[in-house]
Amino acid sequence: MASATHRLPPVTHRAPGPPRHRVTAALLLAAALAGGFAVLALWWRNTDAVVGAAGWLTGVGRLTGLMTGYMCALLVALMARVPWLETGVGSDRTARWHAAAGRWTISLLICHIVFITLGYAAQAHTGPVSQLGTIVFDMPDMLKATIGAVILLAVGYTSMRVVRRRMRYETWYHLHLLTYIAVFLAFFHQLSTGADFVSSTGARAAWYTLYIGVACLVVWFRVVTPSRLNLRYRIRVDSVVSEAPGVYSVWLRGHHLERIGAQPGQFLRWRFLTSGRWFASHPYSLSAVPRGDLMRITVKEQGDHSGAVAGLRRGTRVWAEGPYGALTAGRRSRDKVLLIAGGTGITPLRTLFETLPARPGDLTLLYRARTEEELALRDELEAIAAGREARLVYALNAPGGRRAEITADRLRALLPDIERHDVYLCGPPGLSQTAFDALRDAGVPASHIHHESFEL
Repeated sequence: MASATHRLPPVTHRAPGPPRHRVTAALLLAAALAGGFAVLALWWRNTDAVVGAAGWLTGVGRLTGLMTGYMCALLVALMARVPWLETGVGSDRTARWHAAAGRWTISLLICHIVFITLGYAAQAHTGPVSQLGTIVFDMPDMLKATIGAVILLAVGYTSMRVVRRRMRYETWYHLHLLTYIAVFLAFFHQLSTGADFVSSTGARAAWYTLYIGVACLVVWFRVVTPSRLNLRYRIRVDSVVSEAPGVYSVWLRGHHLERIGAQPGQFLRWRFLTSGRWFASHPYSLSAVPRGDLMRITVKEQGDHSGAVAGLRRGTRVWAEGPYGALTAGRRSRDKVLLIAGGTGITPLRTLFETLPARPGDLTLLYRARTEEELALRDELEAIAAGREARLVYALNAPGGRRAEITADRLRALLPDIERHDVYLCGPPGLSQTAFDALRDAGVPASHIHHESFEL
């Protein structure tokens, strides 16, 4: 571990543009709903009079099958890391959309299997189990679709919160990538057996366009774009510096890193190309905005990937993807700003503390930690506060260990006009929820509390 000291040139404070993330989110949701209604219209157009229980069961099976196929396309699109999703909507909201879409997809898939099997069994006057075997082994492309369905159900099971918490992140991550294979295997039976596509060239063309378009998003933004970034900037570890117990800063060196386009508050996904770490990608926020040939991330030891940071050697190749995240100046709409950080949540807020335009006294950072020793980047924060005439307040446990809780009364005592502030919040889930509730009780509108959370 190196102990080098790095000096970065001063930053320029630029006024933020108008917040657009809410409009972007609304437009994307509207587009997704419009697509869903188009699928419903396709089913309606190709559905004649429904007669008897068999007709109803088969009709519901067809509709849920169509909707499952459409939701699979949305699922993959949300995994593609498209910049205007990751930065315009926010990585946390995109992740929540993906999780919600996944739950809907699994539910629709189960309904499709059950209803189509019961419908065909009623038509053929056979038992459901026998009919299911006929569907899987005798109908075109159904064996591949069955394998895809089993994979999707397995991925859905491992994504349940209670199951996921017991798994290593790397294991869950690589199992989750099997979604691509599942969707590929299931795609062809939709066209070869789906009545809505067999009889309509236009519907087949639209379905191909949807899936090929989504595949292009994945290839471009998950393969081509990261490859271009890393070939261009050639990032390597320059040094590793201890900041606090279990907290380390990794200084990274490359070619003109300021051209990556990372904004204060954003993060990238990192792979350290050392033995056993090639296939593990984790998101870490920048704790120093890229300037010149240097940038920095600050990481707390919490697992295998982050725990290996302290042992990184100078010259280690790094694979980066991004930048991502919407916890940036673009969300700000008020002159006064409060930043609330806990633990390594200080990482993105340190860059905002340094760069957000503010008059003297209009910018405040509240940093929650258990002890003074756990205040990572403390010297830098105090230098920034002094240079910008900003307020820096620590919330530390009492000598006896009693927690310094963040409450509405304490926030009002700190900032009597807190309701006139934009608030950026970053920290562990418990702290973030407590602070969010306290801010709401103190009169801050939810639309002016900006945070990113990846607890699904």
